[in-house]
Amino acid sequence: MSAATPRDEAARRVRAWRDAGERVVLANGCFDLLHVGHLRYLADARSRGTRLVVALNTDASVRGLKGDGRPWTPLAERAELLLGFACVDLVTSFDEPTLEATLRALVPDVHAKGPDYTPETVPEREVDRELGIEIAICGDPKDHSTTDLLARVRER
Repeated sequence: MSAATPRDEAARRVRAWRDAGERVVLANGCFDLLHVGHLRYLADARSRGTRLVVALNTDASVRGLKGDGRPWTPLAERAELLLGFACVDLVTSFDEPTLEATLRALVPDVHAKGPDYTPETVPEREVDRELGIEIAICGDPKDHSTTDLLARVRER
């Protein structure tokens, strides 16, 4: 069974990849119930580099963002599912309200965010700028969400 790589180990692997001349992209999110929008976002993010690291919100973090009863899928299973995507090289997790500590630990070349952001609205944009990390807005228009998917299921 696959699991999320601890952040300190993920940082060592990112440094080794960057030292070898690879371009590392970092994407993040809850990825509670996977849908096509997630895959499109991650595939687009991967196209911005040669390695893709995904930082998953921990279960406690998802509950804080989405409310009681979430996540539907526990962290270890979300990590395993994401690692099944050909575009994903490594999965780590974070418990903080923003990705700042993970960005500082990993220092990727690119910070990928979904189309619900602009470079000016990315919460960690100042950290990205400070560390010289490029911001890339990735994925198709935000026409998919876990919340919408669950609403459709409940209607049936």
